[in-house]
Amino acid sequence: MENRTDSINAERLKQEFSELVTVDSVTFRERQMADILKEKLAKLGFEVTEDSAGNYYGGNAGNVYGFLKGTLPGTPVLLSAHMDTVQPGKGKQAIFHEDGRVTSNGTTILGADDLAGIVEILEGIRYVKEAGIAHRDVEVLFPIGEEAYVKGTDRLDYSTIKAKEAFVLDMSGPVGTAVLQAPSILSFKAVMHGKASHAGFAPEKGIHAIAVMSSAVAEIRQGRLDEETTLNIGTIAGGEALNIVPDICTCTGEVRSYDHGRALAALEAARCIFEGKAQKAGTVCEFTWKADTIAYKTEENSPAVKRFLRCCRELGIEPELTRTFGGSDNNNFVKNGINGVVLSCGMYQVHSTEEYTLVEELVKGAALVAGLIDN
Repeated sequence: MENRTDSINAERLKQEFSELVTVDSVTFRERQMADILKEKLAKLGFEVTEDSAGNYYGGNAGNVYGFLKGTLPGTPVLLSAHMDTVQPGKGKQAIFHEDGRVTSNGTTILGADDLAGIVEILEGIRYVKEAGIAHRDVEVLFPIGEEAYVKGTDRLDYSTIKAKEAFVLDMSGPVGTAVLQAPSILSFKAVMHGKASHAGFAPEKGIHAIAVMSSAVAEIRQGRLDEETTLNIGTIAGGEALNIVPDICTCTGEVRSYDHGRALAALEAARCIFEGKAQKAGTVCEFTWKADTIAYKTEENSPAVKRFLRCCRELGIEPELTRTFGGSDNNNFVKNGINGVVLSCGMYQVHSTEEYTLVEELVKGAALVAGLIDN
């Protein structure tokens, strides 16, 4: 059997990675990246469209979608990697080191999250087409706004997606790792109302919003609630001046759990404490929340996982099936009936200026993509 990894065009892959790194594409400012990727997909023979998801968030680009007709029967396979990066993500450069590492210059992120996934998808498809390998119909989705809690795929019209099997290249670690489970992430905001009064002349006439909020925060269990659930209060703010009893205090936080029901129960327990403390103090607390992601678990006997394991064996890669406590676009795919997994694409220390990838991992990732779409 041909060693597919050795046949991947590593130099072209490096050049494309370097090219895309220089493109500024922070969340909701993905316009230039979207235009470049649309052109690249069109050159590969894809029918390409872009939706209007960015308009909903005041962004300047939408989700980029491509469809490539295959030569094999069966349902399409969906490949996805997001276009946006975190900050500091402007003025990025890729520096290639002799040991195969690729870093930024240390003043910005590299953007391997998720450019590693993007170039692996593009090069894997190029290899299949140039080698004349029969393949299934292929759908590619490059979403916006993933770093802002998967906002791009929140606004996706899923009636346009034909695939029921997805591979999302958006995980740290070596190629060969697949995430089968991810949590619900529920973010909340509590606004405690008090009553302003002069803190020196008439403090007893006021209701101290910060004090009431603090009593609630002190009572709410935080940290690891059980082996599958966490709760954290991340910000608290209130008050206007040193000599005024504060009339408002706001705090925000999140709940994560592999079990959506447990996440909801933890959220409800926190809400009851906030509102109970407010009632005792003779005031009110406004409590709002939203689900940023919904928990899922992909079974090991699913077609997507079986295909991934087969491809790893063919490439001589030892696969690892695991779970993550972070979210990705795959949470939205599964919620909308697409049975997917998240694949590591060889990125490390993401969301930091120490972020890096390895040329060897990019090549393996491209070879894996090629295997996922062939027969």
